[in-house]
Amino acid sequence: MNKLFVVGLGPGNPEFLTEHARQALEQSQLICGYTKYIALIADTFPDKEFFQTPMTGETERCKKALEAAQSGITTSLICSGDSGVYGMASPVLELAPDYPDADIEIVAGITAASSGAAVLGAPLGHDFCIISLSDLLTPFEVIEKRLQATVAGDFAAVLYNPASHKRKDYLQRACRILLDAGKNPDTVCGWVRQIGRDGESFGICSLQELEHFEADMFTTVFIGTSTTKQIGDRMVTPRGYRI
Repeated sequence: MNKLFVVGLGPGNPEFLTEHARQALEQSQLICGYTKYIALIADTFPDKEFFQTPMTGETERCKKALEAAQSGITTSLICSGDSGVYGMASPVLELAPDYPDADIEIVAGITAASSGAAVLGAPLGHDFCIISLSDLLTPFEVIEKRLQATVAGDFAAVLYNPASHKRKDYLQRACRILLDAGKNPDTVCGWVRQIGRDGESFGICSLQELEHFEADMFTTVFIGTSTTKQIGDRMVTPRGYRI
């Protein structure tokens, strides 16, 4: 069986692992992944062989997984969230033509947009988009245009990778771009840190207040629309049903 599963683990807590993902991991002889993601599941699957690389080792992990599957070893390549949303599905499929005997199956997971939205309430009740603020692979000029487009279309937006050790002010820059593009400073926004893990926390604030919020790499940020409102401690974007 030349099977390669590309598996999204969800936020990290085992209770967020889908049954499809669990079955794929149970079937696998080898599990490849980023060091921190391997640590999340190593105790749950102690009988598996693991191949891990640090950050920036994505291509190496993909090739290892494809080579193993091609040789007949049932393999899973893991990532957090959903495998197709900023995950490993894209690079694996780009490399796949060089490994024609590998049978690739993409296994969906729960991305931070949906798991974080559940913590806040219903911030994504209408049309929305997801934008990563990391400029490691995307020029910030492109990110800026995409942020401006959310204002023009009045989309709710989910911001991934809002800050890191080297990008401490990127959320502030994003908020300023939104404000300069005409976004109302009173727009209801929210953030969730450590989704589905120990120490999970969240908050609701205005866009103006969000500009001064210190996010980290474990934070997911939600920007509301012109109709988003706070109801109690919940962030809600109405779909338009008659209530």
